[in-house]
Amino acid sequence: MSSKQQGVYLGTDSGATTSKTGGVWADGSIISSHLRQSSTNAQAGTAAVVQGWVDGVKGFLADNQLGWDQVLGAGLAIPGPYASPGVLGRAANLPASFEDWNFQAEYAAALAAAAGRPVPLVAGNDGNYGGVGEAQRVRGDSRATVLMLAPGSGLGVAYVDANGLPLEGDTLNGMEGGHMPAALHLLGGMKPLRCGCGRDWGCIEPYTTISGLPQLLEEFLPKHPTHPFHTSSVPIKEKAFSLRTLAQKGDPLAVDIFNFQARALGLHLASLLVAVDAEYVVIGGGLIDPEATTPEFRERYLRIIRESALPYLWPQQRARLKVMPASLGELSQAIGAALVALYTARPRG
Repeated sequence: MSSKQQGVYLGTDSGATTSKTGGVWADGSIISSHLRQSSTNAQAGTAAVVQGWVDGVKGFLADNQLGWDQVLGAGLAIPGPYASPGVLGRAANLPASFEDWNFQAEYAAALAAAAGRPVPLVAGNDGNYGGVGEAQRVRGDSRATVLMLAPGSGLGVAYVDANGLPLEGDTLNGMEGGHMPAALHLLGGMKPLRCGCGRDWGCIEPYTTISGLPQLLEEFLPKHPTHPFHTSSVPIKEKAFSLRTLAQKGDPLAVDIFNFQARALGLHLASLLVAVDAEYVVIGGGLIDPEATTPEFRERYLRIIRESALPYLWPQQRARLKVMPASLGELSQAIGAALVALYTARPRG
């Protein structure tokens, strides 16, 4: 059967500002690597958001010469927190009126209206679904499990099981690994940093992501007494956001901070692997983006992560562990949502 005769599964990745659409064929292969995206239009209300999702699907089908008759299912990747499955909780980056919004029911109804029939729809955490997309790339046809850590503004963590599905937990808060405590005693006596979630036990997120860079800069700057930042009047947040660029130029302060972040992430990786025992680890986020970082920086970052984790793993894990960079970029969550729709439609195992 040619690809054009296959059924398709669609994926929508809804961010607070931008929504993206992708899809896979029934054999799991990606239909298009072209990123179709548009404004989420959250400021216009929930109905406008749903219409945007549907318009994205219509555009994707048209771009790829596909019809609604080929659509076998759809997935929606959307940030939490959730009040219950398919119902949004109070999200900090969305209007207060979105709380208790039954987004899954409304999107399912809109898809059914557009297709002229019900379209099976799954919905879940965007970070978890991104892990599903990346997992497919690294494990191929095997049933090996995959752990993904994606440090960006926050730390996304996903665990993908042998069936290709993410661990979500009974309240959809499974694998919120960014808010587990860091191994501070192994990080040079680093103090607990502030985390946006409000916990005071030293969440790993600020030690490994953009959100923690201003605090890390305050900690590391005194160790570099001749650095130009000491005499600069630029606000500390701007200084922090310039660190990635400075690191590519070999700036000692910036390199020191990102080496620390890699070690912190590696220690956290070891904690997670003791629990889930995955064979593959995928590292995502802006620090492994080929357009933003040099090959030398990425190699060092991934090497420090792996070397920091290895001493704390079981011998069998050390022999099998594979730490790899993410490869789908901004497509990962839309592709992951489509794959979850596909995998959910298949018999388990």
